[in-house]
Amino acid sequence: MTRSPCLFALRKTLAVAALAGLTFAGCQSGPDSSSASPPTERAPVKLKELPLKQVRIDDPFWNPWIQSNQDRTVAHVLKQLQDNGNLRNFEIAAGKAQGQHRGPYWADSDVYKWMQGVSYVLATHPDPQLEATLDGLIASIAAAQRPDGYINTYVQIADPPSRWTNLGFQHEMFSLGSLIEAGVAHFEATGKRALLDVAIRAADHVDNTFGPGKREGTSGHQQIEFALIALYRATGEQRYLRLAEFLLNERGKKPSVFEQEYERLSSTRTMDFLGRTIPVRGLHDRFYRRDPEKFDTSYCQDHLPVREQSEAVGHAVRAVYLYAAMADVVYETGDAGLLAALNRLHDSVALRRMYVTGGIGPSAHNEGFEKDYDLPNESAYQETCATVGLALWNHRMLKLTGDGRYADLMELSFYNSFLGGVSQEGNTFCYVNPMRSDGDFKRSPWFSVPCCPTTIVRTFPRMGSYIYSQSDDGLWVNLFISGEATAKLANGQEVKLRQTTHYPWEGAVKLEVELASPQEFTLHLRVPGWASNHTIRVNGQDVAATVASGYADIRRQWSNGDAVEIAFPVDIERLQAHPSVLPDHGKVALRRGPLVYCLEQQDNQADVDQIVLPPDAPLTSRLENSLFGGVQLITGQGIRRDTPEWAKELYRPVTAASREGTPVTAIPYAYWGNRGLGKMRVWVDVAP
Repeated sequence: MTRSPCLFALRKTLAVAALAGLTFAGCQSGPDSSSASPPTERAPVKLKELPLKQVRIDDPFWNPWIQSNQDRTVAHVLKQLQDNGNLRNFEIAAGKAQGQHRGPYWADSDVYKWMQGVSYVLATHPDPQLEATLDGLIASIAAAQRPDGYINTYVQIADPPSRWTNLGFQHEMFSLGSLIEAGVAHFEATGKRALLDVAIRAADHVDNTFGPGKREGTSGHQQIEFALIALYRATGEQRYLRLAEFLLNERGKKPSVFEQEYERLSSTRTMDFLGRTIPVRGLHDRFYRRDPEKFDTSYCQDHLPVREQSEAVGHAVRAVYLYAAMADVVYETGDAGLLAALNRLHDSVALRRMYVTGGIGPSAHNEGFEKDYDLPNESAYQETCATVGLALWNHRMLKLTGDGRYADLMELSFYNSFLGGVSQEGNTFCYVNPMRSDGDFKRSPWFSVPCCPTTIVRTFPRMGSYIYSQSDDGLWVNLFISGEATAKLANGQEVKLRQTTHYPWEGAVKLEVELASPQEFTLHLRVPGWASNHTIRVNGQDVAATVASGYADIRRQWSNGDAVEIAFPVDIERLQAHPSVLPDHGKVALRRGPLVYCLEQQDNQADVDQIVLPPDAPLTSRLENSLFGGVQLITGQGIRRDTPEWAKELYRPVTAASREGTPVTAIPYAYWGNRGLGKMRVWVDVAP
């Protein structure tokens, strides 16, 4: 179903009103299914995620991806970190080795992200050898940390006087954010405090340096803000929440904290940037002073105070990391101004600045956003890290509201642009994710800026945390992934849910309940926004469930062995873009369930540039077990549009082109680029 415009608009009103203690009656859209009540908009509900250790994935779609990450990506990335000097930097900083700093000045962050990912692996798949490797690395990091808690190997080895002098671009706070996240993840996975204690000392150092009555300042690349909130949740220490709020509130000052910093930076000093020596002011000039007449920090979302922002601008990863932190603060404090800004910013991204695959950031020059509806295909950037950040932000918005449209977008990003960012073998990656390739694009084993491979390492093993949520009245099923989850109800009684499905290939999902004794609670089942209808059965009997904000609510006294089945047709759809997205005029994208499809040259007889889909051409899906371990293909009959060859003419009169039939095959975008070089298209021409 498509979310009702009435519901879409009312969401903001309800969200703000809930903070003021108000309630509103919902408006209704059309019926959801023959057996269900019409959907309504619920008042926002605060959700909690289940601890990762309480969720087990055993899914035919996701298992191969997760296993590849665990078996190959983790080892591949570790070797790259070793070979490129990231690990040795800590030995040098600790005085245990000699040498120069290697890698970019944020090289530490990629080590921390790898450690975070490995911690998530250990949470669900204990591995003594991997844990021992991690323990050794933690000891090396602890030895490199300064007595006051500061740690940044680039500054410590290459440029000690630069400590906290270049917040705009030296990424000290960004790297510490990665460290804090790794420390919390490791503690939650293993119960060990070694890395958490390093993170606490580092966070305390930041807190002792910045804040009211101390230094002004904020992060040039956001991440530390939501990392501090994770640390607050792990320790209960309020100072970390207050520090996160301070860093958010510092943004948008006039003059900018980064402009004040720029004036203090020496015009003659230099710094190392990806192996090149550049003026220390050089990155400020490139990104903040593109117009020499003004100092514009929209690149890092510092152009306005956060509560006044309405448009997604600048570097896409920085943006969604900022929005995720804002959502975390709202979750903890109920800040109505931040929530109103988040609603405006989400509309800006989801309605005007997001690709059909759930990726963001069309522009290479700023790795980010430009103007509304600027979504080119050939030059699409869609950084993999930005896709993951968008999913993280939508997950936080889901936890703030219980609104299924955030789960829809989280699912869209994970099943399409994110999976397209890594090969099936798990050892080559996309930094950027094109919507169109002429056959000259392939994934790479590493990058000079390797943030995407390390982000992939930490994303796959955490998938379990997005599947389920919990509220005071019961449990929520956000994603359809086979496995099981264990949770405690509000009364302390334990319930286990066992999910079985062949999603996304099929739309049937079965949930079995395991209880020691009968318990009353609500099971909230997500009804995907793309589903045209659905049916629900409990113990084989049809039920009419209220659908509110994209979730079907089933409240009853549950007994051990009860089974719920929800089913929705997984239809093939032709999607068209908003008229203002000029590159997609006269084109369609194919979607089946949550998966967006593309044409690869390997599957099509005609050149994909010459393929045209008649608007009424029947499209069918079929399972192909010999491809990618088994996928549903979309097939149909298109037209091969051919024109006579051109010879020594730049212009000529229009002539009729031949239009002969040709078979068309599309594969899920998630699997593109795994069979060597070849053309690829997401958007396909439509026959006039």
